[in-house]
Amino acid sequence: MIARASNRPFQRISPVVLDILRLALYQICYMDRVPDSAAVNEAVLQVKAQGAARAAPFVNGLLRTLCRDRQRIAFPDPGDEPVPHLAAVHSFPEWLVERWLRSQGLEETEALFRALNRIPPLCVRANPLRTDRDGLIEQLTAEGVPADAFPGVPEAVCIQGLRGRVDRLASYEEGLFQVQDPGAQVAAHLLAPAPGENVLDLCAGFGGKATHLAELAKDQGRVVALDMQPKRLVHLRRSAHRLGLQSIVALAGDGTKDLKRLFQVPFDAILVDAPCSGLGVLSRHPDGKWNRTEEDIPRLASLQRALLHGAAGVLRAGGRLLFVTCTLTNEENEETAQAFLAAHRNMTRVDLRDRVPEWALPFIDGQGFFRAVPHRHGTDGFFGALFEKKSGPGD
Repeated sequence: MIARASNRPFQRISPVVLDILRLALYQICYMDRVPDSAAVNEAVLQVKAQGAARAAPFVNGLLRTLCRDRQRIAFPDPGDEPVPHLAAVHSFPEWLVERWLRSQGLEETEALFRALNRIPPLCVRANPLRTDRDGLIEQLTAEGVPADAFPGVPEAVCIQGLRGRVDRLASYEEGLFQVQDPGAQVAAHLLAPAPGENVLDLCAGFGGKATHLAELAKDQGRVVALDMQPKRLVHLRRSAHRLGLQSIVALAGDGTKDLKRLFQVPFDAILVDAPCSGLGVLSRHPDGKWNRTEEDIPRLASLQRALLHGAAGVLRAGGRLLFVTCTLTNEENEETAQAFLAAHRNMTRVDLRDRVPEWALPFIDGQGFFRAVPHRHGTDGFFGALFEKKSGPGD
């Protein structure tokens, strides 16, 4: 809108002035309680305060033009210019629009963009060692916090209209729940750790999935949570303590290095929640679509293959390996899974349609992969593939 109303080339507008114009235009278009004249006047004052007084007439004139004519600003025609149209209307970079149009088509792409632009709900995971979903909803209600069960995921609860911080709730401090998207909650159920098993979370991060794995294993056995960033592990330990979990061992380390030197005993189950482009969680991290480039995708896919290779080396024969991402690109998902199988003949992929509980079947696609899709499931976007290690050479 700024570019089409400006009497000077868009590239010549300084970043400071451009930011002020964007803020003012947001107020004009989306904040009904702010009069247009107030937004314009405030922008002019901001420009002067930033030492750009020479730009004040330009800012004043452009914003007044947009106040008067914003309904007549013409966006690119969807029939003639579908990529620029979708990029402008939904605020996505053109390389991403082109990629999803090729793989999804127009209707699916628009639905996906609308889902990724929504404000996501606050969803939490009931801690089954201390309560169940109904009990958590009852406790939250008693605290004056409206909450509903998220359909189809057994521990998932959505909190409505919370005022204040979620970590100030008594139910949070008592370890009755962990904040986690319902799609992410499905992942731990796919690995299905049993009590007494030795489990590795190779890229544990802040521990959302590691704590869920420990809960599903009834806090019996061991969950080794490995991550390169010690600060994340500090947060993980605090979460584990709050949730009452004793079976988690937090360890700082690089999952792409020789894990056989780090671990002498093989694992029964391994989760590789791999670094990725994060295109499935843009509703929570909208800056991601501007900070990523198309060149990032093959680089991240290569990193994922290295992590899977290391994980396979410390998995026992008959053990399970779950590969998960929070993105939607084939290169980081199916192609990475296929490359891993081609390089490891002693691994086989499990068709998840034959393995998951009935409630999880809507999240499994026709190829037996886990796939949570924002505009279909109302969750963040996730992909998952489950592997098993065969006995024989290369164990």
